Amino acid sequence: MPDLLLELRSEEIPARMQRRAADDLRKLVTDALVERGFLYEGAKAFATPRRLALHVAGLPPRGQDVREERKGPRVGAPEGAVQGFLKSAGLASLDQATIVTDPKKGEFYVAVIERPGRETLDVLAEILPQIIRAFPWPKSMRWGKASAQPGALRWVRPLQSIVATFGPETETPDVVPFEIDGIVAGTTTYGHRFLAPEAIEVRRFDDYVQALERAKVVLDVERRKDIILHDARDLAFARGLELVEDEGLLEEVAGLVEWPVVLLGSFDAAFLDIPAEAIRATIRANQKCFVLRAPGTDTLAPAFILTSNLVASDGGLAITAGNERVVRARLSDAKFFWETDKAIRLEDRLPKLDAIVFHEKLGTQGARVERIAALARELAPLVGADPDLAERAATLAKADLVTEMVGEFPELQGLMGRKYAALQREPDSVAAAVEDHYKPVGPSDRVPTDPVAVAVALADKFDTLVGFWSIDEKPTGSKDPYALRRAALGVIRLLIENTVKMSLLRDGYQAAADGLRNYGDATKNDTSANEVDPEASSLLAFFADRLKVYLRDKGARHDLIDAVFALPGQDDLLMVVRRVEALGRFLETDDGKNLLAGYKRAANILRIEEKKDGRVYEAAPDAALAARGEPEERALAEALEAARDKASAAVAAEDFAGAMQALSTLRAPVDAFFERVTVNADEPALRTNRLALLNALRAATREVADFSRIEG
Repeated sequence: MPDLLLELRSEEIPARMQRRAADDLRKLVTDALVERGFLYEGAKAFATPRRLALHVAGLPPRGQDVREERKGPRVGAPEGAVQGFLKSAGLASLDQATIVTDPKKGEFYVAVIERPGRETLDVLAEILPQIIRAFPWPKSMRWGKASAQPGALRWVRPLQSIVATFGPETETPDVVPFEIDGIVAGTTTYGHRFLAPEAIEVRRFDDYVQALERAKVVLDVERRKDIILHDARDLAFARGLELVEDEGLLEEVAGLVEWPVVLLGSFDAAFLDIPAEAIRATIRANQKCFVLRAPGTDTLAPAFILTSNLVASDGGLAITAGNERVVRARLSDAKFFWETDKAIRLEDRLPKLDAIVFHEKLGTQGARVERIAALARELAPLVGADPDLAERAATLAKADLVTEMVGEFPELQGLMGRKYAALQREPDSVAAAVEDHYKPVGPSDRVPTDPVAVAVALADKFDTLVGFWSIDEKPTGSKDPYALRRAALGVIRLLIENTVKMSLLRDGYQAAADGLRNYGDATKNDTSANEVDPEASSLLAFFADRLKVYLRDKGARHDLIDAVFALPGQDDLLMVVRRVEALGRFLETDDGKNLLAGYKRAANILRIEEKKDGRVYEAAPDAALAARGEPEERALAEALEAARDKASAAVAAEDFAGAMQALSTLRAPVDAFFERVTVNADEPALRTNRLALLNALRAATREVADFSRIEG
């Protein structure tokens, strides 16, 4: 089967755009082919700093013939309908149509449309220019004389050549015939800009990859990453050191080079007085280099790994020396920042936060720090933290935002605050909370366990959530500019993974809302947060949705979460989770499955009869009437009363397994009741009482969950 080879070579493709661009190219081309009926065996796209490439394997040489029958109007239909049919079917007259008789609908016209399959080469020549012209670069440019013309090609950087061939492996493939703004598709490309600048003729994909390799271009980014990683490890090992691996940096560096050459540089050991994180951030951000450490430790070594795009005649000495000069200058700056920051206590920096607007409707960072400190003090007893320490940690938590080091490297916020707090001899729990109050920042991030850090982290996130809820800046669809979903998930993980009992509405929402009102006068343009009353129920529903995501990842059923949240007052997430877990285990047992089936049968009968009677059977069953009825009726009445009392007491004691055990005793009497008792008795009083019994079953199950929300 024939293959397609496409290469779009440009002056440069920024590293951050390469993977997305490769994915877009593959999807756009293959989708366009499939839409036209051309199936393929496989497709893979590639990107380097100077080229996008695509290989589509197993395309047919031509499309399949198409035979379509298109039904038209009835014989004798108005002229307008007939002409519309002829035009849509591509017929010159009704003589080219067939008349078909339907026993029910009578006679009507049918057009048989036959289209021969198109040559794949022609289809490619049609779709590729369209895709290239409309390619979805995040940023693009026009260039040269053609840029002044309407509809001029836009590309991420000037497009320099196009390779486009199609054909089988056993024959010389054809060039896909098209051109864009004077760039004609052909078989000529170029290798490494400096190491192999000569033209290369390519035809098939396998030849193309090998030709590029000879011309010092590694096409596959995963291979480039593998080369960099293994060579860096080997070079570090040869010097008795260990590479500090960094997947994000590795991805970026692999997007900067076509022919990776790994070199080792060094810097003055005196710079190791700077915090290791700051050294790493400096070298990573400014030079895209990896740092090294002593094997098996966290102690950095005065050395780094750089990745060149050249095989230098001097073995890379000049390249290494140039990088060392820049690293030395950057580390000198970092050392200056570090020494400057150490001279000023964190609390002395707090006035600067009053000049930083957090949000125009929520005030400054300074006002926010006051709110968080007050809230952390209030939450501290609930998480077992010292209120004074929690308030102190929250007061200092944002101070490092106005330090020199964090100003230069924002990714070090919190971490540098912890170091500065430790330097000024703050208690260990306070220093730890300054760093950890941002956590967790994602589903896999570490959750703080120190009570002071937990209190400050909860206060920070509650203030954020309630604040943005109060000004109606809630997430919509895929948009969440203030990361409120992440904040809610952070609250969930902090509470559940630290087994913290807390009312979201009373201890979280209400306390944070009070703080917003107290500090509302700090907001800009006289717009205070208490002008909009936060919708507590809306925020609770938001937490419920986030909890579903959290528990679903752990294998829990979403319908069980709905069933628990449907009960009034369910805003203690730890208790919700424990109830969901107990309910899930109960429903896996035979007693649980049968009780659920009995509940649904009772609920269905009640729904039908209540609709028919125009009333709701909410009154308690009459024990005397039950005693007059069938033995199974009496047994169910007694079992319901006992089970409901036991389940209620167990729930009050937070013994959800015990509550489920109480409900499990209902299985036998419920089964027996439905087997031997006629609910719709002839005697009205008995019928009413039996419906009341079914309602009592419904009420008993609501001690633990709303069974109507449970699927199955």
